[in-house]
Amino acid sequence: MDIIFALKAIIMGLVEGFTEFLPISSTGHLILTGSLLGLTGEKFKTFEIAIQPGALLAVVWEYRARIATVLSGLASDPRQQKFTLNLIVAFIPAAVIGLAFHHAIDKLFSPTTVAFAFIVGAIVILWAEKRHKMLPGSSRVEHVDDMTILDAFKVGCAQAFSLIPGTSRSGATIIGGMLFGLSRKAATEFSFFLAIPTLLAATGYSIFKDRALLSASDIPLFGLGSLAAFVAAFLCVRWLLRYISTHDFTMFAWYRIVFGLFVLASAHFGWVVWDK
Repeated sequence: MDIIFALKAIIMGLVEGFTEFLPISSTGHLILTGSLLGLTGEKFKTFEIAIQPGALLAVVWEYRARIATVLSGLASDPRQQKFTLNLIVAFIPAAVIGLAFHHAIDKLFSPTTVAFAFIVGAIVILWAEKRHKMLPGSSRVEHVDDMTILDAFKVGCAQAFSLIPGTSRSGATIIGGMLFGLSRKAATEFSFFLAIPTLLAATGYSIFKDRALLSASDIPLFGLGSLAAFVAAFLCVRWLLRYISTHDFTMFAWYRIVFGLFVLASAHFGWVVWDK
């Protein structure tokens, strides 16, 4: 294995892990990092998606006890059955829209679209947090088990906005959940759980679609990237859960604005090759 490519795979994995579950969009960060490292082209686009399960494994490990409870109670526990149904319902909107319009969504990609999504997303976060402070009693759902099917469907519709490049899947689900009455903690945890079917489906679809570009020799690099993504995501998930207990998401909004402006500047001055 080429040591240089191995280091690049690790760096990409770290970027994926640190950005996947924060409301800042992993897409723009991976494109920027990949361009700076010289990792461009169709194969590396698949690599960016294929290492997502590494980050996802961090959520599975963090919530392993709850996941085990859900799986063991599927046949007889109404609470676990309701929770599973909510995840399925929330997963459907993005899955249906993504499959139906994936060609149109691919054409949406451009530095301007990514920057626009970053900045608009920041404005939505700032508005949502201001609303949350002005209406302290607006959170009627304090725990994910208190969600109704309608709550889940609304969050799923919010997740569908993440199909727009640069929007952020976690940002759309967390902020959408808060606007629909979920507490910050409940919205964040449901976003983590919803990532499981969503990222697995996206990864499976991408690998199947681009399987001709891959070979057995790619497995070590994909494995390194996935391992790095797991470590980074594990640290990030633990940190985020502690962070939201005493902070809001305003910091991430301002970061999104700065990053969005950088995206526009990088495209204008040719600092980064935005060829997604």
